[in-house]
Amino acid sequence: MRVMGLDYGDRRIGVAISDAFGWTAQGLEVVERRKDESEYGKIAELVRGNEVSEIVVGLPKNMNGTIGPRGEIAMAFAEKLRELLNIPVHLWDERLTTVAAERTLLEADVSRKKRKQVVDKMAAGLILQNYLDANIRR
Repeated sequence: MRVMGLDYGDRRIGVAISDAFGWTAQGLEVVERRKDESEYGKIAELVRGNEVSEIVVGLPKNMNGTIGPRGEIAMAFAEKLRELLNIPVHLWDERLTTVAAERTLLEADVSRKKRKQVVDKMAAGLILQNYLDANIRR
């Protein structure tokens, strides 16, 4: 079974998925957030289609480790996923993952337009890979 990583943002949700062994993370896609909350249905579809057994949601903490308003929103999102999907949903410290993803894309000389399209799924991949590395399942 695979693990899914999610980078929950104001407009988009970056999605990453692990390999079948839970060793590596790959960016999968970006799900647009909607007023009708149809993003939950899209995530459920991805969970079923990829045989996901658990989800990791990035938890944006302040640099001093406290949880602010954005963290509370991510926690509510994770709780709703738990209720809807009935699988384990973990929160994982995501401090600076989007910054790291942006930096990597800048160093690779990716255009601003293309960076905007992939930064969220790349950040989701970093969140998931950090989680996988800390919870090796060999």
